[in-house]
Amino acid sequence: MKILVTGTAGFIGFHLAKKLLDRGDTVVGIDNINDYYDVNLKYGRLKELGINVLGCAPLAAPSLGSVALASPINSTKYKTHKFYKLDLADKDAMDQLFKTEKFDAVMNLAAQAGVRYSLENPHAYIQSNVVGFLNILEGCRNYGVKNLSYASSSSVYGLNESQPFKTTDTTEHQVSLYAATKKSNEMMAHTYAHLYGIQTTGLRFFTVYGPWGRPDMAPMLFTDAILNDRAIKVFNNGKMSRDFTYIDDIVDGIIKVIDNPAKPNAEWDAKNPAIDSSSTAYRLYNIGNNAPLPLMTFIETIEDALGKKAEKNFMPMQDGDVVSTYADVSGLMNDFGYKPDTELADGIREFVKWYREFYGENK
Repeated sequence: MKILVTGTAGFIGFHLAKKLLDRGDTVVGIDNINDYYDVNLKYGRLKELGINVLGCAPLAAPSLGSVALASPINSTKYKTHKFYKLDLADKDAMDQLFKTEKFDAVMNLAAQAGVRYSLENPHAYIQSNVVGFLNILEGCRNYGVKNLSYASSSSVYGLNESQPFKTTDTTEHQVSLYAATKKSNEMMAHTYAHLYGIQTTGLRFFTVYGPWGRPDMAPMLFTDAILNDRAIKVFNNGKMSRDFTYIDDIVDGIIKVIDNPAKPNAEWDAKNPAIDSSSTAYRLYNIGNNAPLPLMTFIETIEDALGKKAEKNFMPMQDGDVVSTYADVSGLMNDFGYKPDTELADGIREFVKWYREFYGENK
């Protein structure tokens, strides 16, 4: 199968591309390699896939009327992998990409990430997460790609206090622009599934961690601070919990969805009365660990793996954040046999091992 994976310089996209390539799929990766966080980490991920883009500057915002699709970089490790440095918001280049490559399936993981950053730079989220996703949908529509999966987020549940979060819950009260863009993706996907017969599946990701993770997320922030004798910021005075999910479990779930594109399902529709999709191949799933843990337990697990205690700076709740996340993943379990089974201590141990190796060599 020939699969477009967007965001292959990112955390989840990198791991997904590697797993698909290892099993023999043809993968075309794209990423704009923006500087939201250290591009050297993005270069490092791509290097693991055999893609050498070290030294390339991050892309500027696409200009109106862009017509050029840059030549791909072929992997030196995988014969079935190539990479385009490309921004989702570049309409013309995205159109040419779909026209040139003729994909069997698309997994859209590229996005402007970060809940808190959306308070500072809202325009970046509209360009990447809304305009960019529209270009993905149009590419699928215009070039006959029926199998589309995409990343949504647990943040769409917003102020919902009923837990565990279920895909049947209302999601009308987001508390960040990031969450609002992800909710808009779900609505846009439903529209294109209804109008054009594209089989769309959205995955609401819960807190993902593991090797090659993002430096703006808790595992990296905590580990770096502890090893460098800085206090860690513990928001809401530590009274928070998250459905921490190891990257390998996440990738296994994504691949199950790619391999099983959405189909109309009257039984599913009956359980989701807010969605009129009786003849529409549109699905939403939570993808998480189905077992939330207190933030303080997470911190203690990192301390144990590092063999060093953290100095803690307890702080109030941050704007745009939520106290708890808890995924009901029964949909993925029932439909595909999904079973996240990585223990937190094991996952953190693998993360810390990678962190010491990567940053020991790159600092």
